[in-house]
Amino acid sequence: MIDLVYLREGKTLKLTYYIQRGDNYEGFLTYSVPENLNEDEVYARQLCEYFVVKGKEYKLLSNEMAGKEEVLVVEEKGDARRFSDEKNYKGQGVHIEFREYRESGDMRLIRAMPLATHWEVIRYLLKDVIDIPEIGQFLRDSTEIDEDRGVYVIYLGKMVL
Repeated sequence: MIDLVYLREGKTLKLTYYIQRGDNYEGFLTYSVPENLNEDEVYARQLCEYFVVKGKEYKLLSNEMAGKEEVLVVEEKGDARRFSDEKNYKGQGVHIEFREYRESGDMRLIRAMPLATHWEVIRYLLKDVIDIPEIGQFLRDSTEIDEDRGVYVIYLGKMVL
């Protein structure tokens, strides 16, 4: 849990993304609790290996702490891949999509689910094997937060059950 005493003292917890470009690091985005994010979203974001914002995809290189600041170092991978069945969830609460991972082409949507909180998302982000209700268990390939669409995405590998 975030240090609530720290927050009660009027100090703000920050989550900052930095882009690594060679040996240089550029501040990219900063979010503050509680102004921009809730504490559960701060932790959920740190568990995502990929980040999509403004049409670009970023890969997480390092997850760090500096005092009360949470720091995510990313590298730009290029334009974000888009899929034929994508939906925009912005303003509709917390959502998670499960997609079949493929090196190229469309990544089929297996299931989309609304969740009550980012804490619920964290349960899925932490797992190596994910149980999708009424479908079965799958190996997790990678995780992403797509800020453009307002959704967490878990890319799945082989079905295990």
